Amino acid sequence: MKSDFKFFKKRKSLPVDQFLQNVLYDKKFGYYSTKIPFGDKGDFVTAPTISNLFSELISIWIISTWEKFGKPKKINIVELGPGDGSLIKILLNISKKFPEFNSAKNIFLYETSAYLKKIQKKNIKNRKIKWIKNFKKLIDAPVIFFGNEFFDAIPIKQFKKMQKKLYEKNYFINDNYEIKEILKKAKKQDLKTIRSFKVLDNLQFIEFPKIGFAEMKKIIKTISKLNGCLLLIDYGYLKPNNQNTLQSVIKNKRNKLLQNLGKADITSHVNFSLLKEFFLKNKFRVKKIISQKEFLVKMGINTRAEIIAKKMKFRDQANLYLRLKRLLSPKLMGELFKVILVYKCKNSEYYGFN
Repeated sequence: MKSDFKFFKKRKSLPVDQFLQNVLYDKKFGYYSTKIPFGDKGDFVTAPTISNLFSELISIWIISTWEKFGKPKKINIVELGPGDGSLIKILLNISKKFPEFNSAKNIFLYETSAYLKKIQKKNIKNRKIKWIKNFKKLIDAPVIFFGNEFFDAIPIKQFKKMQKKLYEKNYFINDNYEIKEILKKAKKQDLKTIRSFKVLDNLQFIEFPKIGFAEMKKIIKTISKLNGCLLLIDYGYLKPNNQNTLQSVIKNKRNKLLQNLGKADITSHVNFSLLKEFFLKNKFRVKKIISQKEFLVKMGINTRAEIIAKKMKFRDQANLYLRLKRLLSPKLMGELFKVILVYKCKNSEYYGFN
C-alpha cells in the first residue's frame, strides 16, 4: 500500500528494528503516538489492567525492596513504559499506608510517547510524579527500576545464518508498493557483538535486541552510579529455537505482521537467557529467572485474593478468580511470562525470589 511508504522515510530498505521503530514510534504516524492500545476496547490487555492484585503486589514488592535497602530517606522509583498509569495509581494509594516510604519515594515515569503521557496524566492526576525521557533528573539516592511488558515492545533485529555467513533481514517496498523481505550481509560490528554471546551460538535464525540493549545500558549506568535494582516482567523464553517471534495484534486478535501498520501492535518474545548474559557481561548480579506464576504466588497473591473474596458477592468473586486465572494459568500468562531481577548493591535478598 502506498500509505505504508511513509514508514520507510524515503529509504529503499530498512533493517527490521528500524522499520518497526518507525511503525510503532513515529511521532506522527506511529502506533504508540496515535492509538490507545490498552484494555478490552484496545488491542491488548496487560497484567495491571487485568487485575489490581498484580499492581498491589508489585507495589508491596517495591516497598519491601526499599526496606531491604535499609529504608533510605530518599528513593527513586522508575516505571519503564507505564502503560495507562494503572500500576502507579495503586502504588500511590498503598504508599499512604507506609508513611516513611511515602515521604521517601520519588516517582518517575519513563515514557517516550507524548500521546500515552497524556493518558497517564489524566489517569494519575498527581503533581509530584515526574515524566522523564532520560534518567538525568533522578535524585542522588538508590533507584528501583520496574518494567512490565517494556522490553518486548522494543524493536529487534533479525539475522539468518547461511553457509556460515550471517545476513540481516531488511524490509523494502517494491515498485508495486508491496513490502518485501531482503537479506543483506550483516555489518561487522553487529557480527562481532552477536558472536560475543554464547547463548546465540549454533543458531541459524537470531533475534537480537540492539535497541533494547542500548536502553538497558542507560539503566545499568544509572544503577551503577546510584545503587539499586531492575525488575522486568515480560513474555518470553529461556531456550532460543530459531523461531521468528514477531507478532502483531489488533483488537485483542492476531493480525498479519505487515497489515494494518501503525494501527496494530507489534512485539517480540524476550530471550531471557540472552538478557541474563547481557547483564552478567556488564558485571551485574542476576537472580534466577522465574515464571510470573511463581513470582506472584511467592508474593502471596492467592492469600490476598482469599482475603478480598470474603467481602465480595458471588458474582464479584467469580470475576476476581477469573482474572487471577489469567495471571497464573500456565496456558495463559503464568508460565509464558518470565521475571528477571538484576541488581548492583549489597542486598541480595528480595521477596519473590528467595
